[in-house]
Amino acid sequence: MTILKKLRLLFIGTFVVLIAYYCFPQGKFPATVTIDNILVLKSKRQLLAYSNGQLIKTYKISLGRNPKRQKEYEGDKKTPEGKYTINEKNSKSDFYKNLGISYPNQADIERARKMKQPTGGSIKIHGLKNGFAFIGKFQRWIDWTAGCIALTNEEIDELYEHTPIGTQIEIKP
Repeated sequence: MTILKKLRLLFIGTFVVLIAYYCFPQGKFPATVTIDNILVLKSKRQLLAYSNGQLIKTYKISLGRNPKRQKEYEGDKKTPEGKYTINEKNSKSDFYKNLGISYPNQADIERARKMKQPTGGSIKIHGLKNGFAFIGKFQRWIDWTAGCIALTNEEIDELYEHTPIGTQIEIKP
């Protein structure tokens, strides 16, 4: 077999795998589930959604472009770490839908104050930028947000529907 034929087969195989990855359906929440606790594991790029102490679903996520370590101040492109709540829901945002996170907490404010920097805010769990839904699951391949937690639009639809304001969220390294 020639090198050209091998490359062609490799290309076709890779293309088939990518299409399967993009199209493979994921399980849905039962209609009656209410998420009451969210755990984000930054190092594993996972968001775990719980109801009554039971893990309901694990999502693969993207984070801020500078994901290691704790968020220190506005503009550092880091995703915060700590205990927060979901404090708002927005179905008309620039990034499809979003769930607002109550960042900054008191520890975040003190950290930024010591550095003489603003804390910033507007940390969200959100979908893709409007007009870019076609990227789908491929958004997970890089950390691309300014400090938020990103899901696909289908995933944020599901989480948005089942997560009330006041839900506890903990973000760990």
